Amino acid sequence: MKWEDIYRRKVTNADAAVACIQSGNRIYLGGGAGVPSVLIDALVRRADTLRQVEITHILTFAPAPYVAPEYSDAFRVNALFIGNNVRQAVQQGRADFTPVFLSEIPGLFRNGALPVDVALISLSPPDEHGFCSFGVEVGTTKPAAESARLIVAEINRQMPRCLGDSFIHVSRLNHIVDVDYPLPEAPQGGSSDLHMRVGQHIAGMIPNGATLQMGIGSIPDAVLKNLTHHKDLGIHTELFSDGIIEAVESGIVTCAQKTFHPGKMIVGFLFGTKRLYDFVNNNPIIELHPTDYVNDPFNIARNDKMVAINAALQVDLTGQVCADSIGPKFYSGAGGQVDFIRGAARSKGGKPIVACLATAKNDTLSRIVPMLEQGAGVVTTRNDVHYVVTEYGVASLYGKSVRQRAQELIRVAHPNFQEELTRSARELGYI
Repeated sequence: MKWEDIYRRKVTNADAAVACIQSGNRIYLGGGAGVPSVLIDALVRRADTLRQVEITHILTFAPAPYVAPEYSDAFRVNALFIGNNVRQAVQQGRADFTPVFLSEIPGLFRNGALPVDVALISLSPPDEHGFCSFGVEVGTTKPAAESARLIVAEINRQMPRCLGDSFIHVSRLNHIVDVDYPLPEAPQGGSSDLHMRVGQHIAGMIPNGATLQMGIGSIPDAVLKNLTHHKDLGIHTELFSDGIIEAVESGIVTCAQKTFHPGKMIVGFLFGTKRLYDFVNNNPIIELHPTDYVNDPFNIARNDKMVAINAALQVDLTGQVCADSIGPKFYSGAGGQVDFIRGAARSKGGKPIVACLATAKNDTLSRIVPMLEQGAGVVTTRNDVHYVVTEYGVASLYGKSVRQRAQELIRVAHPNFQEELTRSARELGYI
């Protein structure tokens, strides 16, 4: 049978497609900007007929109506990374959070720790051979779909066809819903003067020919804006956004000197504006792969001069990094921070970097602290941290004693807090 005939036999409407979901099922929702919004709306319309359906997903950039209190009998979210749309529910105890490294999420589905009954996903239209691309979110969605008992797919005409280990044949799909709507977009904010200072410090640490990992946000954008004189940079990262486009088009990012996948930008998922989605469509320099491949520290380390740039909410004077909670309140997740910190540390000439502004809340709180706030989670241990960068400079911690670490971190703290931090370091016996 031709794939076109298979496709036509499986096409249905959204309400009929989600009728396969039963009470007690575990559902995986496509993540990032690959959220199947039409299927989600149809699922919510079934709330009165369902009980104890678990909805698991990573960070999603779309509304999450299923997490509303009125649907608590029907649905319960199990977030593998906490986004704005489910944060309140997690903090109120109406939704769950499963701590896990991004590199290990595919394994949860494949080894049966989190078996998936139904995967609700978003795909590109099929090519001439009947293969659909997972588009902008391959990282955890492809492994979840391949492990699921049933696959229900939106085929979105506006989903770009991204290359790499990113395809599934229409014969693997159980139900297909044809849709045509724009992907969620991330507003591109820009960077303040303070972010630019952080970016300048980091750019000064990046040699020509380095391979970079960076996410989205003000600091990654500031780093990219400070790389105007660099040459032959590469990309190996879990995520990137619009900021990378200028670097590619200007010839700063060529991937020509990469020692792992030379000539290719390796990424797990993408989130930006329509400009980015148009840029990645059928672009041969960009390959998307599942996160157990992209975020595997051993694969990351195969890139010589690997520079990993990750964020922190707090850093204590011994170098412990909190990046997933504010005190005991869960805020996000470990994501790929530890994967890339450890991968870059093992790379020949690699540099693992933790970056943040020195203060929060209009300079009233220092992010460099004597001890992490009570209940705060340690995402990156003091043993893993090599560099901490703020707008005040670079603290080099690798191979340093606790006394030396405290002195380095106090030096890059906001001047208004340096005296207090020094006093606390003495009281703690650090200096």
